[in-house]
Amino acid sequence: MKIAISGATGQLGSIVVEQLKKRLAIESIVALARNTEKAGALGVEVREFDYSKPEILTGALQGIDRLLLISGSEIGQRAGQHANVIRAAKEAGVKWIVYTSLLHLETTSLNLAEEHKSTEQALKESGIAYTLLRNGWYSENYTASIPGAIGGGAFLGSAAQGKIASAPRADYAEAAGIVISNETNKGKSFELAGDHFYTLSDLAAEISKQTGKTIPYNNIPEEEYANILKNIGLPEGLALGLASWDVSASKNDLFDDSKQLSKILGRPTTPIAESVKNVLA
Repeated sequence: MKIAISGATGQLGSIVVEQLKKRLAIESIVALARNTEKAGALGVEVREFDYSKPEILTGALQGIDRLLLISGSEIGQRAGQHANVIRAAKEAGVKWIVYTSLLHLETTSLNLAEEHKSTEQALKESGIAYTLLRNGWYSENYTASIPGAIGGGAFLGSAAQGKIASAPRADYAEAAGIVISNETNKGKSFELAGDHFYTLSDLAAEISKQTGKTIPYNNIPEEEYANILKNIGLPEGLALGLASWDVSASKNDLFDDSKQLSKILGRPTTPIAESVKNVLA
């Protein structure tokens, strides 16, 4: 049996590889990556893999039994890219695809949803057995703003008092490794999120507690927040996206209390206080 991980050098994929190395024989793990030289550091078999190059995908998936399809990073191009991979997997005889989708896909207001819906539909039409890991927000999406919040004296956002049930990438990566290692997970769909929610006011209070500084949360309109992000150097598309996703957070689109992630892990998810501590360290 061979298990392949796409996007293996990415922030999520590289952790999944390390998780699988703890569970499986090294020779059964294949890292799929655009940068094969970088992937060499993972210590497993490496194959070149680029979602935008359909001509190389089928060959790269030869002999692969299970594929973890990690959603691509190029927003706006992902539906086509993922379709390329699914077609290639069908041609190569891959038996099972595990896909990292989006929390509460049917009801979310997040503008990321459409590409995930297209991918899920392509999986359904492929005839390949599949499993959906509908991942919630990564804690890092917010803790990355901690240094700026400390420097600026306030944590900024447009999420109001929305409930955010995030978990670090490492928790989602561990869950992916567990799920794809066990064939009984075929055909399942998991809504994955952190055990406990927080608001951005709660996050600001935690930062204040751990730093000994007063860091309030300032909720600002979406357009104003996007402009601030652009002014500090973020690309326009990302700035608009982050502000928009915060508005979705205000509608509780990043909240889930089913605790399916911790059930897979067999332990509680990592609390936001721990993530804050790690950033400050």
